[in-house]
Amino acid sequence: MAGRFTPRPRTAPGAPRAPRAGARLGVARPHRPADQTRRWTPPPGPYDLGLVLGPLRRGPGDPTFRALPDGTVRRTCRTPDGPCALRLTPYDGTVTAEAWGPGAGWQLERLPELRGGADDPDAFAPRHRLLAAAQRRRPGLRLCRTGLVMESLIPSVLEQKVTTVEAYRAWRLLVRKYGDPAPGPALAGGEQLYVVPDARTWALIPSWEWHKAGVDAKRSATILRAVRVARRLEEAAAMEPERAAARLELIPGIGPWTAAEVVQRSNGAPDAVTVGDLHLPGIVGHALAGDRDADDAAMLELLAPYEGQRHRATRLILLSGHTPPRRAPRMPVRNIAPL
Repeated sequence: MAGRFTPRPRTAPGAPRAPRAGARLGVARPHRPADQTRRWTPPPGPYDLGLVLGPLRRGPGDPTFRALPDGTVRRTCRTPDGPCALRLTPYDGTVTAEAWGPGAGWQLERLPELRGGADDPDAFAPRHRLLAAAQRRRPGLRLCRTGLVMESLIPSVLEQKVTTVEAYRAWRLLVRKYGDPAPGPALAGGEQLYVVPDARTWALIPSWEWHKAGVDAKRSATILRAVRVARRLEEAAAMEPERAAARLELIPGIGPWTAAEVVQRSNGAPDAVTVGDLHLPGIVGHALAGDRDADDAAMLELLAPYEGQRHRATRLILLSGHTPPRRAPRMPVRNIAPL
């Protein structure tokens, strides 16, 4: 959207200022005690925190998410009560959550759902040896539920019909420039995480900034339409997945692919199938029937025995690594403006 107003990156009260470009590394700040803390014990059985929260990360440089070598996960989010930064540390069968910021209480109250506590992995019964093997190798898989729509909707729109490299780059640049520095301590080395911008800030990003981030007019227009009704879209997180997807699809530019990608995360929907994907039908067809040329209709037919758990089935297929060999060149990276 063109205009003369350029919003400045805002700093939440009490949060550190964003570091200047070229000065992201430095001495880590002293440890700041958490505003609130909660300990959670997952349901009996295997549990893998990194696997559960993995879908929330948008690329290795996602400024809202870090998975550390010791198994700790750092995540930021914008709750209805305000920004929140979360540190999750698994140890001896429990997960300790430390939260900072105005949204700390809201996030910790929903900690079990975020960590997959509302999911029922026993509802899935593999009927194919590949799925059975993937389930044995990844027994700690559970589906998370964030209860937040916009934080998944905007990056999903950015991923429409472009390479993941383009989409991740756009997400990284826009969140770092227009998001709030995360409350709480920085990462080791002083690296700063960021909280996603609020709806008003997204709406005020000028058209040339979308272009500099490599986002075409169609995707930016879809995001602008969505943020204008952000409150109504956030209500979808409390709906049944089918109703939630239907509400999202009322926005021009949001179709079944985008809606499924969102409700998988915001609603923890185990049956939300990502249709309209360039690669997924071929991956599912290759894994379950040796048909790398499968289309959406063939994919849905192959997944029919798993109705109610079709998203979990596709996740296990992707985690198995059993993908068809590439026959065509990768999609070219387009519309990337220099920094």
